[in-house]
Amino acid sequence: MPAAIRRFVLQWGDMGTQWGVNRSVAQIHALLYITEKPLNAEQIADTLGIARSNVSTSIKELQTWRIIHRVPVPGDRRDHFTAETDIWEVAMRIAAGRKQREIDPALATLEICLSEAAADPRVSEVQRDRLRAMHDFTGTMDRWYGQMLKVPTATLMRIIKMGDRVVGLLGFGGKSKGKAA
Repeated sequence: MPAAIRRFVLQWGDMGTQWGVNRSVAQIHALLYITEKPLNAEQIADTLGIARSNVSTSIKELQTWRIIHRVPVPGDRRDHFTAETDIWEVAMRIAAGRKQREIDPALATLEICLSEAAADPRVSEVQRDRLRAMHDFTGTMDRWYGQMLKVPTATLMRIIKMGDRVVGLLGFGGKSKGKAA
């Protein structure tokens, strides 16, 4: 494997652990993303130097995220896999999975907490305010996510690329915190 590709796969594995993803899962995703042809589990295990059983488990996890898929290879009965290569699609699928696993339960729990806090005289007003603030923030991010799903990818990319100009127009560009305008 070329040094640049190996570095990419290893770095992606390290980043995955920072995001709460198993290193092997992230490395397999990186390998399938960067590889031009479908690979079978044995090829993945040999290339990355990880156990075949670990590869199988990791493949199943990546399939649940819908960022890799099984593809047929003529003349070979083994399962072969390839990754989604549209990075926006990968990001959207990961965001949807994280929302479902993290944001939705957090919002539901915060709503229960707010309801219970309202009925419990032992909960202080400061504590209620903090619960409301957390709920409002999480709800705002959830609504923003829903709105961004409706924006076509090309438009979303243009919006993101406008970031520096928007910050400059708002007067926040180039100034250090704490300095007077």
